[in-house]
Amino acid sequence: MRSYAIGDIHGQLDALKRAHARIAADRARCDDPDAPIIHLGDLVDRGPDSAGVIRYLREGVAAGAPWIVLKGNHDRLFEQFLTMPDWRDPRLANDITYLHPGIGGAETLMSYGLYRPTSFHIRKVREQALAAVPQADIDFLSALPLTHLRGAALFVHAGIRPGVPLDSQVEQDLIWIREPFLCDTRDHGPLVIHGHTAIPQPMHYRNRVNIDSRAGYGGPLTAIVIEGRDICVLEEDGRQPLTPY
Repeated sequence: MRSYAIGDIHGQLDALKRAHARIAADRARCDDPDAPIIHLGDLVDRGPDSAGVIRYLREGVAAGAPWIVLKGNHDRLFEQFLTMPDWRDPRLANDITYLHPGIGGAETLMSYGLYRPTSFHIRKVREQALAAVPQADIDFLSALPLTHLRGAALFVHAGIRPGVPLDSQVEQDLIWIREPFLCDTRDHGPLVIHGHTAIPQPMHYRNRVNIDSRAGYGGPLTAIVIEGRDICVLEEDGRQPLTPY
């Protein structure tokens, strides 16, 4: 059972299209045009064209492309900024708004045409954002699933709470968790394919695979192919096996 996955995109539309091109080349070599592509979330923030990323994925899914798009913590932050102005993410300090430089929300709003939005005028910025962001984009973000289980692999943005059954996992962990997930060496059942924790290159830890290769900070956008529990990174010249660490 073959699947493809793409790590955290963070507004990098050109890199996303290049990742899709590498997948298309691998599909052609395998003669498997219907193998799904699972996008691991964090479509938005930090990069230059979050609006373009959402539109590209939304329109592709609507046209019937075999794409699954998962929700990341940045996607939820953007969605809630637009729909629930008084909401605060439990993982963030009270003084951290969506427009804090560490979040990268200003770049997302600028991709929709807003001019240099800042937290100082956050209510005004939200009014402008609601006028600029298509309702279809908001609906798309709101409907994104948190996980996708296919064959021997579980796809999720951040990870899982170790020891908790998959059907009892909570959203806050699925989109935000780091520890104790990252240091846990137990077999989780399915191989967990995730992003969220940025690292210099994709890594296979035997019970999990992290493919957030820092696209939100100028790094490459990783695309992989999964066959059973075997992983290969898709490069311009083809597959590179990702050996368990």
